[in-house]
Amino acid sequence: MFLGLDVGTSGVKAVLEDEAGALVASAGRPLALSHPQPLWSEQNPDHWVEASIGAIDDLAARHPGEVSAVRGIGLSGQMHGATLLGRDGRPLRPAILWNDGRSQAQCAELERRCPELHAIAGNLAMPGFTAPKLVWVAKHEPAIFAAVAKVLLPKAYVRYRLSGEMAEDMSDAAGTLWLDVGARRWSETLLAATGLGLDHMPRLVEGNAPSAVLSRALAQRWGMSGEVVIAGGAGDNAASAIGLGAITPGDAFLSLGTSGVLFRVTDRFAPAPEAAVHAFCHALGGLWHQMGVMLSAAASLSWLARILATPEAALLAPLGSSVDRPSPVQFLPYLDGERTPHNDAHAAGALVGLRSAASREDLVQAVLEGVGYAARDMLAALGRSAQQITALDLVGGGSRSVLWAQIMADVLGVTVHRVEEGEVGAAIGASRLGRLAATGEAPADVCRKPRRLQSFEPRAAQRAAYDDAYAQWRKLYPALKECHP
Repeated sequence: MFLGLDVGTSGVKAVLEDEAGALVASAGRPLALSHPQPLWSEQNPDHWVEASIGAIDDLAARHPGEVSAVRGIGLSGQMHGATLLGRDGRPLRPAILWNDGRSQAQCAELERRCPELHAIAGNLAMPGFTAPKLVWVAKHEPAIFAAVAKVLLPKAYVRYRLSGEMAEDMSDAAGTLWLDVGARRWSETLLAATGLGLDHMPRLVEGNAPSAVLSRALAQRWGMSGEVVIAGGAGDNAASAIGLGAITPGDAFLSLGTSGVLFRVTDRFAPAPEAAVHAFCHALGGLWHQMGVMLSAAASLSWLARILATPEAALLAPLGSSVDRPSPVQFLPYLDGERTPHNDAHAAGALVGLRSAASREDLVQAVLEGVGYAARDMLAALGRSAQQITALDLVGGGSRSVLWAQIMADVLGVTVHRVEEGEVGAAIGASRLGRLAATGEAPADVCRKPRRLQSFEPRAAQRAAYDDAYAQWRKLYPALKECHP
């Protein structure tokens, strides 16, 4: 048996897979976000640990025999979060998360300090990345910065608490702006630009390599016998790729989680920072990937549900399984700023085209389409640097909606596939990395593609209408940008 643990933003998911690769059980625990000031987004690192242990406790209570047979554990996690530890290994402050926008000015400062940043890290300096957060801490919380002994990413902190080992995998490390992504090693040049050194970093491993062993106390707590290996693991999107069997150059998927990600596997380091495209290491050696990222995908629908005090399912139900034409209302999904293609932490969301006749259904459809248009922006950005994408697997919480899948196909003009277990893809991928670390099997034998549940083709009439609507939508951001501070 193998266990996958995904330390997400809104919750932790744990899954059990058997030797045949079948999902045996899953469990989850929620997590809360803190927004103490505008643009700030933080979490208590110990809450990740409590939720992770609690989720595994739930599995052990319901499936004690299966949990006791676990041989390998894989970790996946939200990327970029700055978890600052003192010399005692305890957090010095709440973790600053991926969707925190406070360090916009520090991004410009970092690029001034290190002109080689784009070439080494393969990415623009964005507030979501880890390095600018440390520049912000150095300026605004100098006593805390001076006390920093280690900087860990979220899943690396969970690994540390599960095993006592500080290690990080290449895919997650690539999102810090401290990794030489092409060479797959920490860059002393990039670290020095933030006032840090190699001693502040955990050791690096590939995602499918052993990184630690589960502590004896926790193994006994869950009835596990023998040595339980913990794999290097992966950032959430690279882990989702492993769960989807996306390990061949050209494989691609679209994740509609809290954030939205368009992911494509590459066989080389292929940076495209001018389009705000991310170029990261994959979770397997010898592979990399490109990503376009939007900061509010399924989070946009959750926002509308909260504002209207109506469950998401109740909002979607009146629209059925497809729509015939674009909504008369348009939505910019920039509720927490945006990355690809704008790299603008101050970008704001908007509903445009409201009239007295506008219905609740018009607003719901506008939100779904606005996320689709933002995904089309990402598709165009990735298309500038490599072959066009013609088909996508759809994963994340948004993949539950047949309606949203059809809208995505129509807006993007590509075939969209809903796949089995698409909502727990990162945890499944983590489990498979745990298996690879424990058994040494070949990745191609373990990272198989999931069964496709349903495929959605672009419909010609709707595709043409969405082309026109997208052209109008593209005018909104530059027009409204002047209205925001």
